[in-house]
Amino acid sequence: MPILKAYVFPHPPLAVPAVGGGEERKIATTLASFDRAAREIADLAPDTIIFITPHGTMYQDYFHISPGIGAVGDFSRFNAPQIDFEVDYDTVLADRIVMDCELDEIPAGFLEDADTSLDHGVMVPMWFINQHYRDYRIIRISQAGLSPVDHYRFGQAIAHAIGKLDRSVVLVASGDLSHKLPGSHYGSDPAGEKFDATITDILESGDFCSLLQVSDDLRRDAAECGFNSIMLLAGVFDGLIVDSSLYSYEGPFGVGYAIAAITPGAPDEERKCLNLSVTPVGKGTGEDIRIEDAYQSLARRSLEYTVTYGKTLPIPERIDAELLVNKAGVFVSLHKKGELRGCIGTIGPTTDNVASEIIQNAVSAGLSDTRFSPVTAAELGDLTYKVDVLSEPELIDGPEDLDVKRYGVIVSNRWRRGLLLPNLEGVDTVEEQIEIARQKAGIPDDAPVALERFEVIRHE
Repeated sequence: MPILKAYVFPHPPLAVPAVGGGEERKIATTLASFDRAAREIADLAPDTIIFITPHGTMYQDYFHISPGIGAVGDFSRFNAPQIDFEVDYDTVLADRIVMDCELDEIPAGFLEDADTSLDHGVMVPMWFINQHYRDYRIIRISQAGLSPVDHYRFGQAIAHAIGKLDRSVVLVASGDLSHKLPGSHYGSDPAGEKFDATITDILESGDFCSLLQVSDDLRRDAAECGFNSIMLLAGVFDGLIVDSSLYSYEGPFGVGYAIAAITPGAPDEERKCLNLSVTPVGKGTGEDIRIEDAYQSLARRSLEYTVTYGKTLPIPERIDAELLVNKAGVFVSLHKKGELRGCIGTIGPTTDNVASEIIQNAVSAGLSDTRFSPVTAAELGDLTYKVDVLSEPELIDGPEDLDVKRYGVIVSNRWRRGLLLPNLEGVDTVEEQIEIARQKAGIPDDAPVALERFEVIRHE
């Protein structure tokens, strides 16, 4: 049975009157839309509601599905412990989702939770739904530190699993939009309003393929938390015409709250978004001037060779000696008309020399960066290449040992590890550098981290 309907919901705890204490009246439009959607869900009477949350157990490279047979939660954290929840999980559908993910090589499963209680990304939408309907089981799925394309593919797998079982299902994509609107205590940024206008336009039109054009920089500057929930929702409707309605949008507290409803329609091959060639939106340089050194030339030749012949480029006979005698970690970045088209790297050496490291990582950047579709032969002439050769990382005592222009940073917390190169456009402070590296690794802001620094020799 196909999915019945999906909703995009925000999750401000103050929307619940016992938490808001009257402040919720400032988002009256959002409350009315919550109630409208909850009544619709009651009319649909789904067997199962799948909640996608940015505030559950999150891994950098793995989609976490809450294990067990059920969970409880309350709003104690928000001074309203009397508002509590107890839910049963749909273990049969959850198992089916994991089986489909294994077939599609999507990393997802039931690792044990450190904290099994429900998070507010689930409980806020659930509170409104429960005012009108309670006869359902749930599946709780957390966003991952993986790319938007990976979230889209995961949504496809969820849709396949739903279609194989006799289940009526509604999906809830929980997430706020920008946290950088005017008046936000996080500080405001013009990117906040731009991001929210972009997403609400997409939710209103149902043009989900346009989500793939939203740049990582815009998302980062807007400080959003709902984009990948929406990407996963979009994947559930891959290849289908949809009826998408934006019920409301407002942001009086400096955070964007959007509520939308999406109903599936007939199949449409043109809505198979990952089959389209999409380049993320950006400023673009309009330039087509290429001046390469030996490092860039080798990166270009290796990707062109693999795309053209399907084989790995042998190390050329005539090559700079330093490329053969040195070993190091290497990052290769591809740009098309000034915008990132792929970037893959290694923190330390994994091959016999820098030349082999460049060949390996240039091909990976072009064909295996999951944020982008693989580079095609038609694009090769439009690409420029940047190669960063890394020094050996060294452990440091704290942020005072960093310099955002000189040093890259590696942040580590147990098995999670995130890296950010130095001297990147738009990254002006050490604090920003560490924050972005944390985000890439999926490390919470309050979790302790070990810091390492490294230098690079940049060829661009």
